Amino acid sequence: MTNQFRSAQRGVSFLGLLMIGCLLAMAGVVVAEIVPTAIEYQAVLKAVNKAQEGVSVAEIRSIFDKAAAIDNIKSVTGKDIEVSKEGDKIVVSFSYQREIHLFGPGYLTLKYSGHSK
Repeated sequence: MTNQFRSAQRGVSFLGLLMIGCLLAMAGVVVAEIVPTAIEYQAVLKAVNKAQEGVSVAEIRSIFDKAAAIDNIKSVTGKDIEVSKEGDKIVVSFSYQREIHLFGPGYLTLKYSGHSK
């Protein structure tokens, strides 16, 4: 009867649980590094949409720089944005990348790009 109970038991060993915990911890660290860059991307989008209200290229870049100072945007400056015109509408676009150091020579590269609405 004892053999029946042993064969019916299922579960994770201590080492398996430890490995799963380590993997979840590493994934949590990576996510904790990614979230601030995603928040900064949303701030850049907001600043680009606000800068679109400008009339000249210099004014658009000035509005973007002021919004970037308020939202603490470090990845993009007014010089990095591209201003173009599609018909009667001014379009402000940007593109940048962020690198997150994982371990040793390993990096995670995130590429962000967008344009005003």
